[in-house]
Amino acid sequence: MDYIESICAKAKKASEKLAALSGEKKNAMLKAIADSLLKNRDVILAANAVDIKNFPKDKNSAFLDRLILDDKRINAIADGVKEIIKLDDPVGKTTAVWTVKNGLQINKVRAPLGVIAVIYEARPNVTVDAAALCLKSGNACILRGGKEAVNTNNALHSIMKNALNGNTYDGEVIQFIDKTERIYAGELLKMNKYIDVVIPRGGEALKNFVLENAKMPVIASSGGVCHIYVEKTADLKMASDIIFNAKTQRPGVCNAAETLLVDAEIAEAFLPACLKRLSEAGVEIRGCKKTREIFKDAIIAEDFDTEYEALILAVKVVNNYTEAIEHINAHNTKHSDAVVTNDENVKRIFAQQIDAAAVYINASTRFTDGFEFGFGAEMAISTQKLHARGPIGLDALTSEKYVVYGNGQIR
Repeated sequence: MDYIESICAKAKKASEKLAALSGEKKNAMLKAIADSLLKNRDVILAANAVDIKNFPKDKNSAFLDRLILDDKRINAIADGVKEIIKLDDPVGKTTAVWTVKNGLQINKVRAPLGVIAVIYEARPNVTVDAAALCLKSGNACILRGGKEAVNTNNALHSIMKNALNGNTYDGEVIQFIDKTERIYAGELLKMNKYIDVVIPRGGEALKNFVLENAKMPVIASSGGVCHIYVEKTADLKMASDIIFNAKTQRPGVCNAAETLLVDAEIAEAFLPACLKRLSEAGVEIRGCKKTREIFKDAIIAEDFDTEYEALILAVKVVNNYTEAIEHINAHNTKHSDAVVTNDENVKRIFAQQIDAAAVYINASTRFTDGFEFGFGAEMAISTQKLHARGPIGLDALTSEKYVVYGNGQIR
């Protein structure tokens, strides 16, 4: 049996036992993982230092930011596991019960998906988040990270697996592929005999590769071309604070804003101070003709379809909310879009008509995150509509089955 199939077979076998474990047992497994991560932070940091040293010099700095771990980020990763412990176990939860005329009682019950493969890029935190979410939802997981973080991911996997094995639990529920060549990802995507669903977490190229090659269902996400629209009735200070946060707080992540739309009626009153503040924080402003007339330091916006993952912002002046909504739906990636407004009608129409996984009214797009949504962590941000949408938490990692009770009924 070859390398990939051996890993998949181990995960499949382990998933069958994991599905039957109580919530208390799964929480104990997660606690062992969280404690072990904190105890072995020196091992994690040493491995991460190797990856940082080997990081390609010509690669986007946003990727490097995602790769780097320090004490604060390790604490946050462990805290994410602890937050998952606090969440209700979805497995076995009855979501509906009814009795049909022949007396059969039909129960709709949440059940694990089985084995989940996760293919991701330079985000070591995903190694732990994915494993913890899968474990709590009763799923075995197969993790395949990118080459930039292979040493860090390997260390994290070993720590988690040893923590489980050392506490008499089955460490085989967490599998890791340490070969980073694309051929192995391709082989993994053929293993529908063992894998129930695959989740890509990364850029458009990764998503498309998985969608084109997977023999099993895919829960996919697109990148984040996220918009903030400042409508003419908006509180302008609130709008400035929201766009500043959404663009500068962490520009390399998928829920950072890439485009600012502003009503023409308030553009001259709002844009100069707002864009000056952004520019002073290092943001390059790329604008439409009207924006460049108002803010002389802006350069030409060549397109409105780019996820910059950097301190770059595209700005466009629009005539009204109808034009803003049309622009967003034409250029967004169905991730996260926001409006700043005091008009109740605009709030309602924007919420109804914007086609995105998360729509914000008077808030930053930066909140599209499993931890911020109260999920403890997230597997990814799904921008598709089946079977999950938005931050993928525990419920989205389960399916439903019917458990039917009778007393001898025959048909």
